[in-house]
Amino acid sequence: MQIIPAIDLKDGKCVRLRQGKFNEVTIYYDKPEEAALRWQNEGAEVLHVVDLDGAKEGKISNLPSIKKIREAFGGAIEVGGGIRRIEDIELLISSGIDRVILGTVAAQSPEFVKKVCKKFPERIIVGIDAKDGLVAVKGWVEVTKIKAIELALKMQDYGIWGIIYTDISRDGMLTGPNIEATKALVEAVKVPVIASGGVSSLEDIKRLAQIENLWGVITGKAIYSGAINLKEAIEMVNK
Repeated sequence: MQIIPAIDLKDGKCVRLRQGKFNEVTIYYDKPEEAALRWQNEGAEVLHVVDLDGAKEGKISNLPSIKKIREAFGGAIEVGGGIRRIEDIELLISSGIDRVILGTVAAQSPEFVKKVCKKFPERIIVGIDAKDGLVAVKGWVEVTKIKAIELALKMQDYGIWGIIYTDISRDGMLTGPNIEATKALVEAVKVPVIASGGVSSLEDIKRLAQIENLWGVITGKAIYSGAINLKEAIEMVNK
């Protein structure tokens, strides 16, 4: 199982939002590439980068920072945040990004996902944010009536690389991940699933690592606050 550090970008800086609220921001690094180097040095092989401004605006807003992260980091990078246009996907892939995460657009325009999966095979990840098993969209502003597992199965049929599953009621709150919901999703699909949201301790990572076939787990706030030592966590899951 991969442990994947998150780098959330706002105004070109590496930040963290509390429960997705744009007015509750903590700045961790003025230069996000420094975070990328730090996590690489601690053993990370994959980075999860989110363009928070992009998520709000619906277009890539932090490309210079994304490119600097790409230059600094030797492993795989997945980028998400408001990506709803083919041009944006092309721009990221041509900038050396390995996988592109689609969120809101997957629930609202499934045909778009189908189209881009054909154009960019093995490069598309669908981010499914859910609250009580239902899909949330538009940077968590709206909760739909679509069931997370149903959306996941539909996207799998379209040829996505994998799924990032976030239980948004727990994200950034350090309350522990939703093991049951994550396990149910992993068991329902064949594509890689990456868990996200609420990971606050080594114990949480240990519990997630017990989910058979879970591909990875994203951790953000906990590694920045020091609640989790990334190097230690990676060593633990690789034992």
